[in-house]
Amino acid sequence: MGPPRKQPQQLIKGRTKGHHQHLISNLVLFGSRSSEVGPATCKSMACNQTGPIMNQGHGETSYAHNSSIQNAEQKKMKALIEAVIVELCSNTGTLLSGKMVIADLGCSTGPNALALVSVAIEAIHSHCLQFQQPPPEVSVFLNDLPENDFNTVVKSLVTLRQSNDPVVVTGITPGSFYERLFTSESVHLVCSSNSLHWLSKAPEELTRNLIPAYDIDEHSRHERLPIVLGAYTEQFRKDFTLFLELRAKELVSGGRIIISLLGRCSNVLDKKFPYLLEIVSQILCVMVSEGVIDKEKFDSFYGLMYEPSDEELREIIQEEGSFSIREMRENDPRTNMKATLNTPHKFAMFLRSLFEPVLVQHFGYVMDEFVRTAERRYIHEGSFQDELARCPYVMLVVSLAKA
Repeated sequence: MGPPRKQPQQLIKGRTKGHHQHLISNLVLFGSRSSEVGPATCKSMACNQTGPIMNQGHGETSYAHNSSIQNAEQKKMKALIEAVIVELCSNTGTLLSGKMVIADLGCSTGPNALALVSVAIEAIHSHCLQFQQPPPEVSVFLNDLPENDFNTVVKSLVTLRQSNDPVVVTGITPGSFYERLFTSESVHLVCSSNSLHWLSKAPEELTRNLIPAYDIDEHSRHERLPIVLGAYTEQFRKDFTLFLELRAKELVSGGRIIISLLGRCSNVLDKKFPYLLEIVSQILCVMVSEGVIDKEKFDSFYGLMYEPSDEELREIIQEEGSFSIREMRENDPRTNMKATLNTPHKFAMFLRSLFEPVLVQHFGYVMDEFVRTAERRYIHEGSFQDELARCPYVMLVVSLAKA
């Protein structure tokens, strides 16, 4: 649950792992703290909101310290990555040069940053040992927004390069995965975990018409919900289509993509506001009522996240046309959530690790009060367990092959 990415306002690389990479979801950390905000300023602020960058470092509030749920979801991608590596290593046409290039888009930082590429490298090693074939030379590239904590990532890359038998050349590719990142037909495998539910920017229909994403007034919020969700749906369609078009140019013939992203359960018929963003918005509403943050600033705050259904995802992939779907599955993250986020404080710190940079950017430093408000909301055990039980989302995992 870590991208604008122009990646989204921060989440689950992303990692939500990211992005981010990408909840989450890079950011300029400190924006204006002035409460003197008129409509023109609100519109400007909304347009300047950028994609997520997870809390850096290794402390209690860091993404690295609060990303075990994302790591559990990455582990569920292991079998798919191993199967794809076997296909790529067995296809002599794909590896004519004896080289393989692997990219993780929205890598974020901390223990999750190398998880996917490490699985791929180990799978290459195992396959080549089993069939007694020389391993390809492997290049690994990790991507996230430029503000990502790449200092920590680079130290891990040195260890990765020194500890593997296949020749591993590593590199950092800062930038948005909604832009070109690599040369044409140069990449064999693209992985991305917990990132692509982040949008590149706030939906223009909302920012242009100054429509709040989450109105404090419940009646107004209900009336505007179809417009809001329609705008978010369209923005996701544009972003995901662009992502596929860009990767199709960068991947070799027969190249593969394996991604996981936050999605909506297929049996949930009614579209609702994104789950984590709704929780954050409800906490912010309380802070508005208590005078901690300004209402006009709240009205100009857009959570850059969207949870597609598997049907939506399948439709976009088929309409874009560059890839065939090899496998698509739904993973239920609620068991991991209940085991890991088992107190109001842990849940509040999880939200903080994902959303702090973007909230500070927009509202100023309000995070201590944000955590206190979140804990008060779930102080009663029954209330907190009910919140986790109503979680309506799944992790969508998709394996694609370039047509």
